[in-house]
Amino acid sequence: MNRKKKRNLQELIMYVVLIFIGFMMVFPLLWMFLASFKTNEEIYGSIKLLPSSFNWQAYANGWKGIGGNSYARFFVNTFTMVIPTTLLTVASSSIVSYGFARFQFGGKKAMFALLLATMMLPNAVVIIPRYILFRNLHVLDSYWPFYLTAAFACYPFFIYMLVQFFRGLPMELDESAYMDGCGTFQTFVHILLPLMKPSLFSAGLFQFLWTYNDYFNSLVYVNTVKKYTVSLALKLSLDAESVVQWNKVMAVACIAVIPVVILFFTAQKYFVEGIATTGLKG
Repeated sequence: MNRKKKRNLQELIMYVVLIFIGFMMVFPLLWMFLASFKTNEEIYGSIKLLPSSFNWQAYANGWKGIGGNSYARFFVNTFTMVIPTTLLTVASSSIVSYGFARFQFGGKKAMFALLLATMMLPNAVVIIPRYILFRNLHVLDSYWPFYLTAAFACYPFFIYMLVQFFRGLPMELDESAYMDGCGTFQTFVHILLPLMKPSLFSAGLFQFLWTYNDYFNSLVYVNTVKKYTVSLALKLSLDAESVVQWNKVMAVACIAVIPVVILFFTAQKYFVEGIATTGLKG
């Protein structure tokens, strides 16, 4: 076998393996979509992937929601919580990371080490102190616990990620801006932030996905059904009926996945670029 045929065979095997892995990753979504057209009897009594018929009634029934609250309200609640949280996280984390990456001040190394140490704390450890704090601030049963946590840069992972990106930008950019009469804030806004677009998109995408899919924190801080997010509403759908109609649950779950999929493929270029360039020295 000559070298060209050997290379072609290796590429063929590689593509077959990648297609198989891709199919395995997409299969749960495919099964969920097709299960939305099946009855409970088909789901439990057959291993066939395709349903006996494609009836979209489950989507209409599932969208009606629970207790007079449709999923239109739950989606509005979700985006009301997620979008400000994402924007505040990106803004606060970029400012804090700018301070750690570009300025020298007393206790900087100790504070940054403490910041990194908080990344090791599981959510179960900090949830009780945070709950007590927000209870004393009288902001429970609202989205303010998420807004305040994001506004005060309480997500050390994003700060660490953005610090690494800042360190990859040469200091000569700041010095040139200072020589042209820019202040610290002007340098940050007009010079550095445009260069940080990939990393900011990556941080925003991560935060959007985590907040959108968050169930535990939403369950702790939000108590009123009218303020429930999609993740809480999906769980409530399972508890509202004695016999769960799985086609309705799968139908709404398919709809819930759509915004995440659209966002990921829309911002995929910036996401990959931000992950690839974070931590590189320029």
